[in-house]
Amino acid sequence: MDISDIVTYESRDNIATITIDRADKMNAMNEAVIQGLRNAWLRFAEADDRVAILHAAGDKAFSVGADVKDPPREMWQGVPSIGVALSKPVIAAVHGWCIGGAYVIVQMCDLVIAADNTTFKYPEAQLGFTGGLIASAVARIPHKAAMEFMLLGEDFSAERALQTGMVNKIVARGEELLAAREWALRLAKSAPLVVTSLKDLALATLNKSPAEAGAMARDRLLRVSTSADGAEGRRAFRDKRDPQFSGK
Repeated sequence: MDISDIVTYESRDNIATITIDRADKMNAMNEAVIQGLRNAWLRFAEADDRVAILHAAGDKAFSVGADVKDPPREMWQGVPSIGVALSKPVIAAVHGWCIGGAYVIVQMCDLVIAADNTTFKYPEAQLGFTGGLIASAVARIPHKAAMEFMLLGEDFSAERALQTGMVNKIVARGEELLAAREWALRLAKSAPLVVTSLKDLALATLNKSPAEAGAMARDRLLRVSTSADGAEGRRAFRDKRDPQFSGK
């Protein structure tokens, strides 16, 4: 089932497969992609699916990051466990280029399987901008490796990513989705309360960067400002009456 024109959600065997399908643009992330991902995470959070696989269409890239010609307004909204709180595990199946904000999304997944042609890159220091969420890498991989990756903008091959703990496993190109599904099937058959408890405890243990904590706070404030109660408060002020709040 389509979540948007360029993000799809397929549910089978209690496994959600979420696919970025903008291969003609090397899966560059514009507002439609980010909102599609956010809607997919929202659906996953409420669904009976016990594990999600994040994948991308095409041969050249998992994603080249933000679309510089059509950038998303709030990229963090598409990041699992930041844009949408998730207690269920997410496996990233990555191939080809994984650049900038695309890596931020991957680093927030719980498990990562990379094709042998995967190349990770974070070039923002050389381009002159950043959203800051990449700083959470220092809580997920060794500090010196994280600083090298963030600051120098050099390519990290699949092998280097495995050595530094950015990925769990390397497989032959074209086999990453199948390998991710094998792990997902194991998780789907595992005790859900144990899996979700361990993920929640792990997330509570990991330090959050200021940018990550700020994004999560902004998400909560945006939900307030766009809520039915927010609209009712504005109407009541305009109409000079007492508001009737519903808590929604």
